[in-house]
Amino acid sequence: MVSKINSLAFTGLEVYPVEIEIDIQRGLPSIAIVGLVDTQVKESKDRVRAGIRNSGYEFPSQRITINLAPANIKKEGTHFDLGIALGILKSTYQVNMDFSPYVILGEVSLEGKIRAVRGVFPMAMKTKEIGKKMIVPLDNAKEAGLVKDVVIYPVETLIQAVAFLSGNMEIKPFHIDNGDIFNKPPEYEVDFADVKGQIVAKRSIEVAISGMHNILMIGPPGVGKTMLARRIPTILPDMEFEEILEVTKIYSIVGMLDKDYPLLKERPFRSPHHTSSHISLVGGGTNVKPGEVTLAHNGVLFLDELPEFNRASLEALRQPLEDGYVSISRASKHLKFPARFLLCSAMNPCPCGYFGSKDKACHCTSYQIQRYRNKISGPLLDRIDIQIELQNIRTEELISGSQEGESSQSIKKRVERAREIQLKRFKKEKIFFNSQMNSKQIKKYCVLEEEAKSLLNMAIQELKFSARSYDKILKVSRTIADLAEKDNITAEHISEAVQYRSLDKNLWV
Repeated sequence: MVSKINSLAFTGLEVYPVEIEIDIQRGLPSIAIVGLVDTQVKESKDRVRAGIRNSGYEFPSQRITINLAPANIKKEGTHFDLGIALGILKSTYQVNMDFSPYVILGEVSLEGKIRAVRGVFPMAMKTKEIGKKMIVPLDNAKEAGLVKDVVIYPVETLIQAVAFLSGNMEIKPFHIDNGDIFNKPPEYEVDFADVKGQIVAKRSIEVAISGMHNILMIGPPGVGKTMLARRIPTILPDMEFEEILEVTKIYSIVGMLDKDYPLLKERPFRSPHHTSSHISLVGGGTNVKPGEVTLAHNGVLFLDELPEFNRASLEALRQPLEDGYVSISRASKHLKFPARFLLCSAMNPCPCGYFGSKDKACHCTSYQIQRYRNKISGPLLDRIDIQIELQNIRTEELISGSQEGESSQSIKKRVERAREIQLKRFKKEKIFFNSQMNSKQIKKYCVLEEEAKSLLNMAIQELKFSARSYDKILKVSRTIADLAEKDNITAEHISEAVQYRSLDKNLWV
């Protein structure tokens, strides 16, 4: 007798139906799992054997063939265990069950308990699409419940799943109040009001967020680069409904959702260590997985100690920074992962960290300094619109307890207003932010007043800015004008934008 069970699998971020077929015949005891499966799936035979026996059922001493169809797409994960176990029990006539209305997911432990699996949220979306009900581990019930109009039956053990499917036990469909979850505002433990001093740095971050301009902060150790970066999510506009679903789907696939609160309302903030490989940053590997740039989608990717990253890792960022997605090709498949994020990076001005510091002397040679800075290539630097230099704040300003900076909430309101102006401006274009403008769009939307034109021409001649710097200055100036709610770019806006490009000449040219 051949048993058939509905399940699901995913390749990259795409979910597709899988049919588990169980066939048991006479012959020497063996278990063969076919259908282009990975090691996690192959190991399920040992988990299922122990789980069935420890649940009080008999495991057949016959020739068992398990096929996961379609056989031309690779399967991975532990979520096929429950379906395989139930199929074996039905094929050996130990129980009589009807699997056809359900999609069955779950990992079987050696003692017969059902453990949580990853990817349940997008699988629930697919289940709704194909018009089935779901049987999932209890720990995944809230995650699956985020999808409206899907009937979910949570189970804790193999015995419970068998009793429910046999009609000997009633399990009530799982429901959660999605309204409370979706309406709950994101909460942050940090605030820009905590940051003393660094007025220029906070202003430049506000400009960067408003126009989605990538930013590089340069300064000595302890100046506050990391502290400022970790507060960036607090001034980002709240995610739209589609963005929330998109980010939650990504984190579900990689198994990084909280089982008690599976919906991600806060924008992602990813801060990989500088020893990270290029695969961990952009994705890939034998079993292709999303990287840090995809985990930072709709949020912030913070690279601290930028020159310490491997050169190959930094160069791998160029394509996602330009296109907003990661394209990974293999002999058998081509995958595309979303990667639209704000790059915030930080570095010391030299190997010892104190070049240009007013407090400590630098002991690095000019060769060491140049070699350190040249670890960041020109093409990557070309994708960073704003470069600012930070200095240590004065001691009296640091120990003063009365002076509190502007709150994140007030900065966020200005950012949201600037974003609204850009959305209105680009509603007929295929872009959303000033940083995405091409040459034609720059000419159309960056209208300079006469005084601004004169100042920009003088800055280019005096500071020897390149053509790429010219475009970056205009884009940043447009964002500064949006923050001031001005239609045209004035000399004041140009002057501020030029400050954010001065390091391009001082440090790399």
